[in-house]
Amino acid sequence: MLVFVCETVTAGGFIGQDLPQGLIAEGMLMRDALIGDLEDLPGVSVLTTHDARLPPPPRGHSTPLEAGDDPHETWDALARQAHCCWPIAPETDGILERFVATLRTHNRRVIAPDLQTLRDCSSKTRTAEILTAAGVRAVPTWRVDEIPEDQAGPFVVKPDDGAGALGVLVFSDRPQMHLPEQTIIQPYVEGMPASLSLLCQSGRTHVLAANRQNIGRTADRLSFRGVSVGALPIDDTLRALADRVGAAFPGLHGIVGMDYIVTETGPVVVEVNPRLTTSYAGLRQALGINPLAFVAELIRDGAVPDLPRLPPTVSVEVIAR
Repeated sequence: MLVFVCETVTAGGFIGQDLPQGLIAEGMLMRDALIGDLEDLPGVSVLTTHDARLPPPPRGHSTPLEAGDDPHETWDALARQAHCCWPIAPETDGILERFVATLRTHNRRVIAPDLQTLRDCSSKTRTAEILTAAGVRAVPTWRVDEIPEDQAGPFVVKPDDGAGALGVLVFSDRPQMHLPEQTIIQPYVEGMPASLSLLCQSGRTHVLAANRQNIGRTADRLSFRGVSVGALPIDDTLRALADRVGAAFPGLHGIVGMDYIVTETGPVVVEVNPRLTTSYAGLRQALGINPLAFVAELIRDGAVPDLPRLPPTVSVEVIAR
């Protein structure tokens, strides 16, 4: 079986442009881990591409793309050649949604959520609305002119469709400066930043790992520095939360991420990432087993099997730099 893996940032999506340095390290971590795990499955080979300015993945067959090449033309050809496609792309500006839609015109088996779910999860405002309507505690999310009069700071300011921690700022008081139209404001929630690695399909949700995130703060700017995969115990509270999130977004499909804050009164969801996240790079070591052993049926048949109760994870540090 041929699987086309494409992490667009490292695969040539920025040919003719400056590389987005803030996303390169995470992109390579996800790409290399996914390709390695896929190629360790019996009978699976991986096709991909890489920006010629970057090193190729250590495994799989990768085509270098250089200035003047059309990455989308190459990706379309590989999608038609493969039996299955596994895309990874930023949600920003609808990149992930459009890429998945295009892949599905060339290949009937794409490991990604449906387009409406991608659209909803790409908007932090829409995500908060859907979660709140489903009874899930989520960080309140407002437009600049919607901040409640009695809401005290500090505030987190970020793009509505941002990826990672790019463009995330902290203000002690409500911002007075002019902000771009698609900016959203959230209260700064005290607690420990965390995430779940989830295996999802058609409303079925399995928690693979609970992770502690390393979020740094320099002056008024937040940055993602890495993640301790499997550092937190998976309990019934987290399983129930994952089930409610899966029910709120039944179109989630594949291995996805959910960011949340551990607070004294329970978890508060920040966002749902409808794609592989950086935590995946440490998932195999944390579980002690290739996580794609669980999703061979997902790759072949589009169905998630019943999973056994997994043993406790061990903490694995993944550093994004």
